Amino acid sequence: MKWKLELPAEESKMLFSRQDLVKLMIPLVFEQLLMMLVGVVDTAMVSRVGEAAVSGVSLVDMINQLIIQILEALATGGAVIAAQYIGHREHKKSCQTANQLMIVVTLISVGIMGLMFLIKGPVLGGLFGNVDDTVMTSAMTYLMISAVSYPFLGIYSAGAALFRSMKKTSVTLWMAALMNIVNIIFNSIFIFGLDMGVAGAALGSLAGRMISAVVITLLLLNKKQIVHLEKITGPVFDGTLIRKILYIGVPNGLENGMFQFGRILVVAIVSGFGTVQIAANAVANNIAGIEVIPGFAVGIGMITVIGQCVGAGDYKQAEYYTKKLNRLAMAVMFLYNGGILLLLPLILKAYVLSPETLQMAVILLVIHGGFAMFLWAPSFVMPNALRASNDVKFTMTVSMVSMWVCRILFSVILGRFAGLGVIGVWLAMVLDWVFRLIFFRVRFRSGKWQRIKLI
Repeated sequence: MKWKLELPAEESKMLFSRQDLVKLMIPLVFEQLLMMLVGVVDTAMVSRVGEAAVSGVSLVDMINQLIIQILEALATGGAVIAAQYIGHREHKKSCQTANQLMIVVTLISVGIMGLMFLIKGPVLGGLFGNVDDTVMTSAMTYLMISAVSYPFLGIYSAGAALFRSMKKTSVTLWMAALMNIVNIIFNSIFIFGLDMGVAGAALGSLAGRMISAVVITLLLLNKKQIVHLEKITGPVFDGTLIRKILYIGVPNGLENGMFQFGRILVVAIVSGFGTVQIAANAVANNIAGIEVIPGFAVGIGMITVIGQCVGAGDYKQAEYYTKKLNRLAMAVMFLYNGGILLLLPLILKAYVLSPETLQMAVILLVIHGGFAMFLWAPSFVMPNALRASNDVKFTMTVSMVSMWVCRILFSVILGRFAGLGVIGVWLAMVLDWVFRLIFFRVRFRSGKWQRIKLI
């Protein structure tokens, strides 16, 4: 399979025009930025309560990110199947998929909420047992209220994924804006008006997720949507559709969950390198998360585009759009990260850092931004084409092996044994990218991803 970009059909017969792709991708970029702001807003607004409150919120946010990754992976499973049915012009099936996705995600998220209530002590104690009692109290409060929001977050994630499968990313953009506005309003009321501290921040997030879940469900009840929720006239559970959703969702959930868990372990490794390197790593991680937003958005769009191509049985177009979107992501990442690197001295002025911490943060961000310009897109965007074509077991295996061998093992080897400290940890991250890139590129060129059929 050549990597040359050639139109597989007349432009009039292509499933997505250039205008379609622009309308799909641009809202996704701003949506991802807004979704990232939810956690940032909580931390910023609760910082006025005290350092213990900030520490408690930041620790629980690591757990919340793990849950978010799992729920979004399950939602992606439904979105892939719905997109394939849209491409196959089986709109009735896509609506049935929406019903089953909502049922599955709701049940699983309620289960996670209940489990978190049962094991909250061992979880927080096992991960952060050495923190002060005041920090642990704040973390416990924030976690318990956050857990109540998991079912609403699951419903919202499923609804947003379904709208993306229909190419209606403008809806998800406005929903992300709504969630942020509600979060800020209720944070202001609970934290400053009612002096509720950490509980106020958690209740603000709960309100944002609850209202967003209700609104997106109401939008999906509109039968004018290609994919909408229908009245269940037969059995509540459709075993065939649920198996298809979980075939995509479970490997994705395991992969995303393991990736987030790996990040927690990396933070634990860095914690042994001293205050300067811990602080530099924290600042660099914040900015690095912003650096990958455009590529992450293109990767989400890839699910919709390739899913519909696969559903239509047109693998020539699937190949074409995979190459096109991968190149788009690489170009955007090059320009975007190049701009961030040029503005880095100005960006870092927002942080109050010692000269040593500032210098280390610059080194880490140059490593991340410099390599991300070339490696991040083929490592994280292109594999979404494989996932959208049902090749999820391969992507899960590669990602998990790469995480444990490259990112974790080599973080220890380069960081501790080679004496490179946090720089060694970030070089291990780059090695992880290279490993993924090689295996995903070989898999795509082999064409084996075209042989796995679900619909």
